[in-house]
Amino acid sequence: MATFPFEISAREGKARTGRLKTPRGDIRTPAFMPVGTAGTVKALYMDQVQGAGADIILGNTYHLMLRPGAERVQRLGGLHKFSGWSGPMLTDSGGFQVWSLAQLRKMDADGVTFQSHIDGSTHRLTPARSIEIQADLLGADISMQLDECTNFPCTHEEAERSLALSLKWGERSLDAFGARDAQTLFGIIQGSNFPDLRERSAKGVTAQGFGGIALGGLAVGEGHDQMCATIDMTMPHLPDHMPRYVMGVGKPIDLVESVARGIDMFDCVLPTRSGRHGQAWTWDGPLNLNNAKFAEDTSPLDPVINCPASQVYSRAYLHHLFKAGEYLGPMLLSWHNTAFFQALMAEMRAAIAEGRFEALRATLSAGWENTKSKPKAES
Repeated sequence: MATFPFEISAREGKARTGRLKTPRGDIRTPAFMPVGTAGTVKALYMDQVQGAGADIILGNTYHLMLRPGAERVQRLGGLHKFSGWSGPMLTDSGGFQVWSLAQLRKMDADGVTFQSHIDGSTHRLTPARSIEIQADLLGADISMQLDECTNFPCTHEEAERSLALSLKWGERSLDAFGARDAQTLFGIIQGSNFPDLRERSAKGVTAQGFGGIALGGLAVGEGHDQMCATIDMTMPHLPDHMPRYVMGVGKPIDLVESVARGIDMFDCVLPTRSGRHGQAWTWDGPLNLNNAKFAEDTSPLDPVINCPASQVYSRAYLHHLFKAGEYLGPMLLSWHNTAFFQALMAEMRAAIAEGRFEALRATLSAGWENTKSKPKAES
């Protein structure tokens, strides 16, 4: 298995910036990966995604194995060629999506059997099959081990059993992945919000010899404060030289606070999901373009962000598009949000390099305080 060179060029506190060097190009860190669920970042062309500043995108194993089918993607040249993305690509293992199918899956020690949400057909996902789909059929540059995403909240006993299973599946994922020159595999830490289990999982995953380490079991309803606490309890047990990835995160405030804690990589559907529903993310917080107050607002979303959707179109026009049900509205807001998230990552990279990250963090965190997610029981 290749271990991609990871060069850290600057630090401020625990925050760090650098480059993860892959055969398909460098990934500037901290990095936000737009999510290409079914081989597309929804409502965007790939050149728009690249032009927005993304170095890497994410593909979804679960959705692609069901439609159009991983074997078909391979026959069509692999996911890079199929989708028109030439840069690095990370694929998830399918475990999170299968976990979310609570009524349609059956777990056992060797894998999970589940029913498709599309047509009810039965499928089997094991560590070896997940690796085959990701690395061999889709052709991901970075694959993820198959793990069991732990429910939140859960008991200590449930979290302990789950992390033990994920550690076993990690070993089996590594065995299936084998020796590769141009692809790598990341392991996943579980343990819910229990410090002793996070420590055990972190040390276990680190010892297994992956090319990077992800923090799993987040973005499952724990809320912003618990997310930060879970990162805090995990980070002391991670090696400094490996890239660290928080899966499924998140809102801009989540990204800033995670970077402050030493996280390097992120993914989330939020930019395009928000865009499809009329929400634009800005330096001043989210805007709901469906709101009548924008009906005659001639200002652009953000004249500083280097994106036509941010600079050219007025808020009044975007408001009109959503009220009229025009396709262009979700397309433009998805484009803007994608560019905004990349601009945020670029600003954090520059701030770390210039020694002003803590000042930037204080300013952004104060402005975005009311966007912090609450635990799902309190929502």
